[in-house]
Amino acid sequence: MNLKVLAARFALVVTCGLMATAPAAAQFWQCAPYAREISGIDIHGNANTWWGQAAGRYERGNEPRVGAVLAFKATHRMRVGHVAMVSHVVNDREVLLTHANWSRPGRVETDVRAVDVSPNNDWSVVKVWYAPQGDLGTSSYPTSGFIYADADAAGAPAAQPAIVNDTRSTTALANMAIAAAAKAPVTGGLSLEQ
Repeated sequence: MNLKVLAARFALVVTCGLMATAPAAAQFWQCAPYAREISGIDIHGNANTWWGQAAGRYERGNEPRVGAVLAFKATHRMRVGHVAMVSHVVNDREVLLTHANWSRPGRVETDVRAVDVSPNNDWSVVKVWYAPQGDLGTSSYPTSGFIYADADAAGAPAAQPAIVNDTRSTTALANMAIAAAAKAPVTGGLSLEQ
């Protein structure tokens, strides 16, 4: 075997190895698709449109509930708003959120602290855990309120995400299971595509 053939085979093996690891590292979540995936609230578009789109389709309010999505208003620093799912209610002024693309671009954060700092105790202004600081961020963010996944505006049960035997759903469920088991954000995820 000559040197050129050996070099070509080596390059092929290295390329195949890189291609096998690239899809897992390429996972990048925006907040809205991630919130839709984990909450079952079937709203599409930028986060700042969710509150308006939910009117007449989902119950909305200012009381935190597990599974509800907290809709953040657009601001100068957050031009398209933000959405995050409530994963645990600590008390009437504090919740844990699961969301994407907050502290680290494209990354998922699980069970991060959010505190109601509104003067009327109505969740219209919040502070949220910011990982680079290791504490609540210094900024306060205006919110519209909570969108509830468990019932639509007429009181009928809302559609929940179906467990479908396809690669996208299986991959998303596997990533959520990994994050829950590790109690840490999924930084790359698991790709099950063939």
